[in-house]
Amino acid sequence: MSGLGAILRQRLRRDWRQLLIWTIGTALLAYLAYVGVAQSYGTEQDRASLLAAAIANPVILLFRGLPSGPDQGAFMLFLIFPWLAFLAALMSTFLAVRHTRMDEELGRAELVAATPAGRTTPLIATIIHGLIANAVLAALTILALLGTGSGAQGAVVSGVAVGAVGVSFLGVGLVAGQLMRTSRAANSLAVWVVLITFLFSGIGNALGSPSADLQRMESSWLAWLSPFGWGENVRPYADDELWPIALCLAVGVVLGAISVVLQSGRDLGQSFIAERRGRADATRALGSPTALVRRLSTGALIGWAIGGLLTGMLSTALASVVSSISGDNPAVEQILVALGGNADLARATVAVFFTLLGVLAGCCAVQVVIRARQEEASGTAEPLLSTPIGRVRWLGDYLLVALVGIVLVVAAAIAGAALGIASQRGDWSLMRDVAVVGGGQGVAASVFLALTALVFVLAPRATIAVGWGLVALATIVGLFGPLFGFPSWLVDLAPIAVTPQVTTDTGIDLRGFWWLVAVAIAGAAASLALMRRRELAPAG
Repeated sequence: MSGLGAILRQRLRRDWRQLLIWTIGTALLAYLAYVGVAQSYGTEQDRASLLAAAIANPVILLFRGLPSGPDQGAFMLFLIFPWLAFLAALMSTFLAVRHTRMDEELGRAELVAATPAGRTTPLIATIIHGLIANAVLAALTILALLGTGSGAQGAVVSGVAVGAVGVSFLGVGLVAGQLMRTSRAANSLAVWVVLITFLFSGIGNALGSPSADLQRMESSWLAWLSPFGWGENVRPYADDELWPIALCLAVGVVLGAISVVLQSGRDLGQSFIAERRGRADATRALGSPTALVRRLSTGALIGWAIGGLLTGMLSTALASVVSSISGDNPAVEQILVALGGNADLARATVAVFFTLLGVLAGCCAVQVVIRARQEEASGTAEPLLSTPIGRVRWLGDYLLVALVGIVLVVAAAIAGAALGIASQRGDWSLMRDVAVVGGGQGVAASVFLALTALVFVLAPRATIAVGWGLVALATIVGLFGPLFGFPSWLVDLAPIAVTPQVTTDTGIDLRGFWWLVAVAIAGAAASLALMRRRELAPAG
């Protein structure tokens, strides 16, 4: 195939830094998870007790894997496998969209199509590129697990399962790039598929059938609608089933083939799902640069607000269920104290869910700033900045809309929490916890906003990778650090881990509230000040 090798080499040279971060980060998470389990749950009795608590508590199973026994390796994969697969899924979808739809948007695909390589060769190169990336991720994960001294067979099966899930979502990203008209829409579609299937797997596990000794869970049918569920049912270090891996790979191959067929049936630059037609004339509501940014970001804000609403509903609805669980089981108390920082089951449940809310609100803010980078890279920001609107005002509008997005996500979660209490006739006193923890997570999300804006000004071409990387790293450290025994100073670096909490009916522990506020204000101010002298940076 003419030019395939050259295109593939160019892709690998262009992406090696990003792929290195994704692959090494995933492998490092696997290594730290195993070390943390060995330190925190060193005996089989400890692990068996915690598994029994997890199977009895649907909140824990929503964000963990599939219980497969108290063996150290199987227990570690129960805690961490969904998140290893989640990182592989995001890496794969972003890679697929970047080299398909985004290259078409920026005009690169048209230039390549004019050479003997034609239109299909770049897509084939993207498929091979994605397969190589997932193979490297699988290999590094295997090496990380072997480095802990765990069983060789379990380590190999674990790494291959994670990579296989990534291949499935590589196919999702390839198809999304064919269906949607813009890279932003394609990424949004792919990420929503990742999130929904992740939720399907968690709920499917929580609704599964436990064994009599509460050490193993059989997934319900819902988990089998998700590649995450397929990967978890490999059960590394326990059953080492290989056919779910084959299922993941088969889906990835089929979706890749579908993407090739779809591309053959459309014109370059077109899509199968057309963008909504715009108005011939702008309304008065679109009479300012701030309104333009708001218009460009409306879809993202609505999507993240819906996520906040569902998170809030689950937090209090499940808190009512968890409150009925006996607090006499020390393993229940142990894991909830580790995850939520509160021995009260209902309050700990709210804290865990609202930690995830901080991640959602942070993602909303990061996506709005990334939109500014995409406008700059595509050249659409330049005509706007040629008017009396200055660079500082332009960036300030994005910061303002992102801040409004954070407020909307948090407000939706608080409203959802009220609906959850009402649906279960629960304890309305939890609304105080909801307000305090929700407000604190909004401040934490503002830190992600300020830091991403600072990166956008100082290193614009790194905005997308660093912005999402900051959220991912904070999620790993803040959500898993206490469970895996990470040093407290490291956990405290994650904004979502140091937000205020209600300690008693009248007491509030502010924790890191003031340094979060200081970082958010200082970062935003610095980004605006430095933007004054920063030149526009084209796509790189």
